[in-house]
Amino acid sequence: MNLYPINAGNFKLDGGAMFGVVPKSLWQKTNPADANNMIDLTARCLLIEDGNRLILIDNGMGNKQSDKFFGYYHLWGDYSLNKSLKEYGFHKDDITDVFLTHLHFDHCGGSIQWNKDKTGYEPAFKNAHFWSNKNHWEWATKPNRREKASFLKENILPMEESGQLKFTAVPNTDTLKNSELNFDIFFVDGHTDKQMIPIINYKGKTIVFMADLLPTVGHLPIPYVMGYDTRPLLTLNEKEKFLNLAAKNNYYLFLEHDAHNEIITVKQTEKGVRLKATYTTQEIFN
Repeated sequence: MNLYPINAGNFKLDGGAMFGVVPKSLWQKTNPADANNMIDLTARCLLIEDGNRLILIDNGMGNKQSDKFFGYYHLWGDYSLNKSLKEYGFHKDDITDVFLTHLHFDHCGGSIQWNKDKTGYEPAFKNAHFWSNKNHWEWATKPNRREKASFLKENILPMEESGQLKFTAVPNTDTLKNSELNFDIFFVDGHTDKQMIPIINYKGKTIVFMADLLPTVGHLPIPYVMGYDTRPLLTLNEKEKFLNLAAKNNYYLFLEHDAHNEIITVKQTEKGVRLKATYTTQEIFN
């Protein structure tokens, strides 16, 4: 097995929205804001090369939305999904599986692209299965008013129409052993219903793709929960449970949205679970 970090692009979001009820005087110590209160974020995806499978976990916003849409997210840097794949010698047509932690636009927008004459949409990964789960798919295709702006039908419905959509099982417990994809999945419901957190056994290490359960290092304190979470009190419990496991078992936490920290480990302290060490992906994957 080989792992590769894939940068699908950098963007900014309002720091207050990213930290909910936490005062700026606290969160700006780890996530400094610009003059417009925006903080640096990224869409750091993960590519797993495992035998004849090439599995991409999440794929960023994509590029089919309008300039007005992207203007809200202040794109920065010279990164793209295609460029990052090419850096490691891959192309979108090589991908066999696209695993989507959840269907918010900044995680799945790259799944679908305009067709050649821009009259409709088509899968950006023509040879891949798209993986979600039935519970979350129902949640996303019949969205509540709180999340409707994050579940864009043009990102989601063409996956099903293409015939390339597959669902993982949803376990009775919070963790599923997925033999087909060769990694475990931890299910959480605080951010959105049935978000999936991949847990990968890699060269004796446990690599966890944190998605929106832990967006940045700054979100390590248990009460530091995003304003975007639909069930923030549930997120508190899910974070506490998982971070305790991560500290106990020395998990390596792959941060999808932290623009400046790629992988971290955590430890128990008198104040709860806190940062132990930071690593580059090159240090852990090579």
